[in-house]
Amino acid sequence: MLSLAYSLAKPLLFALDPERAHTLTLTMVERFGGLLPQHPPDPRLAVEIAGVSFPSPVGLAAGLDKEGVALPAWERLGFGFTEIGTITPKPQPGNAKPRIHRFPEHATLVNSMGFPSEGADVVLARLRSLRASGKWPSTPVGINIGKNKDTAPDDAHEDYAICARAFAPFADYLVVNVSSPNTPGLRALARADSLRKLLDAAIAGANETPVFVKVSPDAHPDDLEQSIDAAAAAGVQGVVAANTTTTRPEGVGEGLPGGLSGRLLRDIATPAIARTLELCTTRALPVIGVGGVSSPADAMALLDLGCAAVQLYTGLIFEGPTLPSRINSALAARLGA
Repeated sequence: MLSLAYSLAKPLLFALDPERAHTLTLTMVERFGGLLPQHPPDPRLAVEIAGVSFPSPVGLAAGLDKEGVALPAWERLGFGFTEIGTITPKPQPGNAKPRIHRFPEHATLVNSMGFPSEGADVVLARLRSLRASGKWPSTPVGINIGKNKDTAPDDAHEDYAICARAFAPFADYLVVNVSSPNTPGLRALARADSLRKLLDAAIAGANETPVFVKVSPDAHPDDLEQSIDAAAAAGVQGVVAANTTTTRPEGVGEGLPGGLSGRLLRDIATPAIARTLELCTTRALPVIGVGGVSSPADAMALLDLGCAAVQLYTGLIFEGPTLPSRINSALAARLGA
């Protein structure tokens, strides 16, 4: 039924501007998500990462539900965890529109959102209300944090510390985002010296909440190794690999600013994830793989590569809301009866 409903709605949604379609979908999920059929994963799929128990290794990536407006609904689709954000300390509008472009024939998006955010105070109020109302999800919640566009690089650690302190009581884990290509200077913060400074600040603010760092698929191998070294030295408990790419495979999106996601990201992200896994394995850091997961086979490939879990976002747009439950079913089938 859910698959049929989406197949009917998809042409209508794809006739709209991508960002308008996104907003409309989130509004519908927020209002009517409680009516979605539940697709709980097979209990055998449960994994533990950084001391947190995940009912399934299939999670919703940051970016789809930036402000947590539909937070209670995602587990009904079969997601074993949900990551909201990126959230910045102060409200900011993000980059100029249009800032999302679809390429349906490639199941791919290019976005230059630039961390549009209601700001920490507004999102905190929403999360408090959800918890007080008893609507808080039973699955883990990750919160992805970033810096405001107008915050100077030398002061970036303060933004991450503010968000870490604010959201730690609501997060099962926090993710320090220094890998989006859509905020000027952000990826420079992934350099070892800058990264160590802001990770120290975020970890101190997070208290006992695990802190992960999200890395870029475009990082030079030497830079990536130095970033992972800095992250391990700071005491992060996991790595999310990888974010969107500024590469334009097959000429898709040439001339458009921003990061490419979806099916065409897969072949770029997978080698970057493999490099990250190699570096993280020797440092005992778990890796959550993300980038181009559009099918059960894609998810299984990353798990077989060594990822502790996987995330998806763009795949959900093109393949529909049954994708996480289909991945769970395929993973369970591999385990046998």
